Amino acid sequence: MEVQVSSQTKDKGGRPRWLIPLEIIILVAFLIMAPSLMNSGGDKVSTWLAGFVPIVGILLAAAVVFTSLPRVKTDPDNPNQLDYLKVDGYRMRRAINWLTIGLAYAFLYWGRYNLNPAIIALGGESMVKDFHVIFSVGTWVYGLSFLLNGPLTDWFGGRRAILIGVIGAIAANLAIGVAIGLCADGSLSRDQLFRLMVFLYAVNMYFQSFGAVAIVKVNSAWFHVRERGVFGAVFGILIAIGIYFAYDVTSMVLKQTENAVEMAFFVPAAALTIILIALFAVAKDRPGLAGFKDFDTGDATGGKEGQKSDPPVKVFRLMLTNPVIMTVAAIEFCSGFIRQSFMQNFKLFAKSTGITESFVYEHWGMVLCVAGIIGAVVAGTISDHLFNSERGPVAAVLYAFMLVGGIVLCYMLGVPEVGWVVAAMSMLVIGVHGMLSGTFSQDIGGTKNAGIATGLIDGFVYAGSGTQAALYAVILPEGAARADFHNWWTWPAALILPAFIGLVLSYKVRHARRDLDASKKAAAAKIS
Repeated sequence: MEVQVSSQTKDKGGRPRWLIPLEIIILVAFLIMAPSLMNSGGDKVSTWLAGFVPIVGILLAAAVVFTSLPRVKTDPDNPNQLDYLKVDGYRMRRAINWLTIGLAYAFLYWGRYNLNPAIIALGGESMVKDFHVIFSVGTWVYGLSFLLNGPLTDWFGGRRAILIGVIGAIAANLAIGVAIGLCADGSLSRDQLFRLMVFLYAVNMYFQSFGAVAIVKVNSAWFHVRERGVFGAVFGILIAIGIYFAYDVTSMVLKQTENAVEMAFFVPAAALTIILIALFAVAKDRPGLAGFKDFDTGDATGGKEGQKSDPPVKVFRLMLTNPVIMTVAAIEFCSGFIRQSFMQNFKLFAKSTGITESFVYEHWGMVLCVAGIIGAVVAGTISDHLFNSERGPVAAVLYAFMLVGGIVLCYMLGVPEVGWVVAAMSMLVIGVHGMLSGTFSQDIGGTKNAGIATGLIDGFVYAGSGTQAALYAVILPEGAARADFHNWWTWPAALILPAFIGLVLSYKVRHARRDLDASKKAAAAKIS
């Protein structure tokens, strides 16, 4: 018993666990202080260095988090279920696999959310409405694309899916950049550019939709269900890094190129091209294709690794008639609404109301990144180690805080610290998103049908995203009215209802993991 207590109070490196929060606080402080210290030089070299200091800090924070995570608990009835982790070289090969695919996913985020700083740089009286129309069409295309791309990914594998997604995103970003360049030299009018961007961004989002399905599909074969709360943390960290690149690195590119907006799309296309080469070289769909044995992942299709996925119509019918799955999908609709509302509207709000001198505005991507890492790691760790790999209780707790935060935000729009409240709310909703889209979809779809399961759930996420964009295109202020923060009250007010619905529904599925295990055992008993 004494040995057990000792192992729980120290991490894998032998450090006391009470040092972990202190390390994270120091790293976050480093992230906050570094940009202002580095920017004192003023020349272009020091400005570029200042932009990359947060990246180093983010990677250090992620390293501390990963080395400090508690060990995964095994099922007492099956103590050998994680023996595959003891195979020489397995952990390293898995890390190479998910890191490569994960960076591809992060760069896809860069080539997706670069739209926001690009539209702000373009400016104009209809800036807010233009952004929300383009983003609404794109996110609806993204969400509906899962109906096709989920089954396609299960059919031809996650590796091929991520390759298709990256190639398509490269082409779409290059095309948008060319269109903006043509507008800048007078070959296209502003109205023609707007219509072309609506179409091209929709094309971009179609190919982008392969990313989430692919990363979940591949990792469902490499991670046992007992590890997937930690994978939810990994998923959230990848999202957070992509957000940092999309906002801060894009803003840095625009600043260094004196608002050559086309570069906001050319640079991520170049980064995606580099990662495309790495994907071809090292990405594998499952351990069996990388020189290791496939194993029973303990999920809905555990023990059937390497087999073809079930017919899409059959899987969709099973999922659409399962109340737990549809409840989680509804929760993720709310998550998509709330997450994009914060991510996309804060900079538009700050730019319109003149609070662009704040730290949060200037380093919005970094703030979101740190918030996302903390939210994802806390949610994933609590799920696996406090709630026995249940996802619902964690989501319910986070939604309760979001509901309170949404109400508080209604009264804080004129306060300088409003950015930090929005950042805290983003931390909560990224935790929910990583937990459900990144983890629960693997649990219910299993290794065979992870693509369809992710497609269904993430489709609801982006249906929520598209709904909020369409709504805010109508209810947010335009023209001179947007300069008065009082006119932005509809922004936080619209979040209260989805936060309440998400809380209620999350509480309803608080035992979803247990119910899934019970149904699997019942099915096995019938067969025997």
